[in-house]
Amino acid sequence: MRRRLTVLGLLLALALAAPAAAFAHDQPETDKSRWVMADWMMDTFFVFSGLALVAFVAAWKSGAFHELDSHASIPLLVEEEDYYTPDWAFDEEEWV
Repeated sequence: MRRRLTVLGLLLALALAAPAAAFAHDQPETDKSRWVMADWMMDTFFVFSGLALVAFVAAWKSGAFHELDSHASIPLLVEEEDYYTPDWAFDEEEWV
């Protein structure tokens, strides 16, 4: 079992290191090469927005957005120490 995990770890390290070797060369400056970064940025945007849409629909279907008023009142029920109000604000005396 330990040998299998070692081999799997080495294969995983090799798989993660292989793409870095592909991008380690100097790229020629052509009209097409100037748009490579923009293409990657657009592809990443569409992939992440698609995943966000899938997660949103899954949350909606599971009922995460039902009765939002009751969910909003939950933080109001938590008792916490007041860290922000200074001690002098609790004095009953009026400043004259």
